[in-house]
Amino acid sequence: MQTERTTLAEQPTDREVVFESRYATSPNEVKGMTTEQLRQTFLIENLFVADQFRWVLSFFDRYLTGGIMPVEGPATLSVPDQLRADYFLERRELGIINVGGSGRVVVDGDSIDLDFKEALYIGRGIKKVQFSSHDATAPARFYLNSTPAHKPYPTRKVARTDAEVVELGSLETANHRVINKLLVNSILPTCQLQMGMTELKTGSVWNTMPAHTHDRRMEVYFYFEVPDGQSVCHFMGQPQETRHIWMQNEQAVISPNWSIHSGAGTSSYTFIWGMAGENLDYGDMDFCAITDLK
Repeated sequence: MQTERTTLAEQPTDREVVFESRYATSPNEVKGMTTEQLRQTFLIENLFVADQFRWVLSFFDRYLTGGIMPVEGPATLSVPDQLRADYFLERRELGIINVGGSGRVVVDGDSIDLDFKEALYIGRGIKKVQFSSHDATAPARFYLNSTPAHKPYPTRKVARTDAEVVELGSLETANHRVINKLLVNSILPTCQLQMGMTELKTGSVWNTMPAHTHDRRMEVYFYFEVPDGQSVCHFMGQPQETRHIWMQNEQAVISPNWSIHSGAGTSSYTFIWGMAGENLDYGDMDFCAITDLK
């Protein structure tokens, strides 16, 4: 990893932190939810507001989903009161994928530039993290995932060329897609956090088919590159008791370990998957036949 000491002239400033907690839910609860209750429980709508850290804590594996779009100079990562820690990464690890303009992350004084769709892993014990955009008129949008961590692992940038790439599906089944494994244990060590990015080919709309569950970990899906005027329908729930949530560009959805997690868009799109739980086995999935879904 190439790093450099920061020479930014601007002084980082405190940023507003918007923090929300979401309780874990059981399949029986979800069966009786209205559309609005489903959205309030699982959908994360507004991740990028200029110069605001926005966090949603899911009590499924204490997974944090967040975003920061720095415009007015560098923004320093602060610790929300709800974590009861001296600093954010005292007992956590952090994954970052830039979904906006080029930007910079300063990790305990070392500067790391992140371009569009590049990722960064920061391990437990790092005390100071700052975010900035290279161009305020085209700001970076740093998508953030964080999980509890039991030991420190080294900070590491993962560029697109460093990813483990898998091509799946076909145009005939409308799910031709490229999976970019970025922050996974085949690339770098983590405690439990794993992140990657799936890009659908033009003409394909389905992701993650055949659908599956995995009792040993939960996920969060973040949908982006959804064209104006188009949407993605995210499917969730037990395989024989599914529900759906209509989603717009740059929105995320919490996926419990007992739930399928799949989507279909009105156009092609890209999504980031983040996972946490008991193991780091990407292939740990309990598949459900497409014809058995209800």
